[in-house]
Amino acid sequence: MSLENPYIHPARIKAALRTLELTPTRGMGQNFLLDSYALETIVRAAELAPDDTVLEIGPGLGVLTWELLQRAARVVTVELDKRLAARLHTELGHDPKLSIVQSDILKIAPEAALAANGAPAELLGQPYKVVANLPYAITSAVLRHLLESAQRPTVLVVLVQWEVAKRITAKPGDLSVLAHSVQVYAEAEIIEKVPGSSFLPPPAVDSAIMRLRVRPQPLVPEAEIASHMRLIKAGFLQARKKLSNALPSGLASIGVQVSKEQMGEALAAAQINPDRRAETLTFAEWQALYQQLPALHPR
Repeated sequence: MSLENPYIHPARIKAALRTLELTPTRGMGQNFLLDSYALETIVRAAELAPDDTVLEIGPGLGVLTWELLQRAARVVTVELDKRLAARLHTELGHDPKLSIVQSDILKIAPEAALAANGAPAELLGQPYKVVANLPYAITSAVLRHLLESAQRPTVLVVLVQWEVAKRITAKPGDLSVLAHSVQVYAEAEIIEKVPGSSFLPPPAVDSAIMRLRVRPQPLVPEAEIASHMRLIKAGFLQARKKLSNALPSGLASIGVQVSKEQMGEALAAAQINPDRRAETLTFAEWQALYQQLPALHPR
């Protein structure tokens, strides 16, 4: 880093929290990063160019925001806490490249956030990246919100709970509904593990820097993604059972009637061993099985 980040020092973080009379809460995911190596790794993983637009979620006291402003053409932050949003205005609001949106990211579309505060017309609809230290409690919801939006980012570099990152980046044999719901939109990889000691206050678990490279198009047509996910969720409702048993009952629970005999035929046609379990199937195999189950297809 060419300049020293003034917001990363523990004493300054503690002083800011005292001034704001703010006690970090687990529910808000308020764990403030104070590890310069982790911060540099996040920024490097985002591969920022001078003409990039970046959406940051939960900027907190601005430690990551400051770094993004050194590298990107425009930074849009979305902060739920009014006190933190106001402080960000005071500390960094003078920078014309920064736009601060005080809102709940789950209640505002990414394209609306990017257009807030009089964004230049030439920037609207342009590609953008997401770089964020995400609150643990809403990680999955935020990722779905961004990936399912009308204007998806090209890349996401996010700091998330270690176990969640492992689930999202899992390979066949250890896949989950969450992994499929993300991987249908993006290629996911873990860049670095970050210990709890890298935060103030330190969380009880470790974190991971995870990068998602968003696919130009999802693995299946967007109109079919919800139906594919219904099939996958049905398979995981009784994940320890063989697919031949788990799928008929799982589909019945969501109102889709497929007999055990019909499921056996569908599995055979998709060339999937009926004795396998849900976590072993690739998305391509779920897709092949989906094609054999017209009752799931959108009408």
